[in-house]
Amino acid sequence: MIRSLCFIGVLFVFASGIYIEAQEQNISGPGMEQGFRRRALVLDINARVVENEQEVIWDQSHKKITMPGSPVSIQLAGSNVVVAAQFTPFIRRGNNVMVIQGQIWIEDPKRGISYYTSIQTVPMEFNEPIHYFPLGTSHQSSSSIEIILTVNPYREPREPIEERAAGADGE
Repeated sequence: MIRSLCFIGVLFVFASGIYIEAQEQNISGPGMEQGFRRRALVLDINARVVENEQEVIWDQSHKKITMPGSPVSIQLAGSNVVVAAQFTPFIRRGNNVMVIQGQIWIEDPKRGISYYTSIQTVPMEFNEPIHYFPLGTSHQSSSSIEIILTVNPYREPREPIEERAAGADGE
């Protein structure tokens, strides 16, 4: 197991890609109802590989808009490991939670393919990072995968005219 995890750093340098999706929802635009905009959430997702507990050797960030109860999926694929995770925020009065479901496939030349799965319910506050380690936080390997999620309420983008006016004032 240690040998297969040692390849994580190399794995993500040659990563075949990152795939993030949310259920199709027309959150923005003139046709969107005000009630949906008030309930919408923005997930900031930062996936990275950290080596020797400090050096970031691979990093990718994305923003996804979703509704409470709708999952956002992320898939990281490399030469000997695939990590698939689903993040589902639930908003309740005074009791917000993030349900995280993870699936991991690791290929070891001696043992073949191993499959691991997990599900966690994590308390959540807006603008507070949630750290998720799909392979765990074991110090047996020099590399680890870390996914940092931050959830915030959706805010309408400012109109370009306002931005131009703000830029003209600063000149």
